[in-house]
Amino acid sequence: MLLKPYEDYSKHVNDLFVILSKELRSILPDARIEHIGSSAVPGSISKGDLDVFVGVDHSHFNQALSLIKSLDFYEKKGTFRSDELCMLVTDKFNYDVAVQLVSNGSEFEDFLKFRDLLKTNDEFVKEYNEVKLMAQYLDGNEYRQKKSIFITKILNS
Repeated sequence: MLLKPYEDYSKHVNDLFVILSKELRSILPDARIEHIGSSAVPGSISKGDLDVFVGVDHSHFNQALSLIKSLDFYEKKGTFRSDELCMLVTDKFNYDVAVQLVSNGSEFEDFLKFRDLLKTNDEFVKEYNEVKLMAQYLDGNEYRQKKSIFITKILNS
């Protein structure tokens, strides 16, 4: 996996976020739509992909799922799925773009908490970059496991 410096991907990813957030806002006007993941954190190395948090009231979760699918997104296979979290991806941007549909108030708001902790602590960003660099040549599952261990440590600190 090729990891890129923030400066190499951030403008394109931020432009994509603006486009996608407008599309999402048009079908989910009451949703919380936020840029998450490494590409939302200045200074973070990343694959350069875009992850978007879409938070909705639990009673609207299934309706929101259907509406997001109407924008040419589909559920990503092999990822954790519950009635409070669903990862969706699309091919329409010719770029790695994912939506994390989350039930507001659920434990999965940790996506936001982790992003915010990184954005306010340069040392966490440095450590996270080191974890990713050391794990970049592992297979995808091992890479995600190393990141998960770090994320859990930071969220519990």
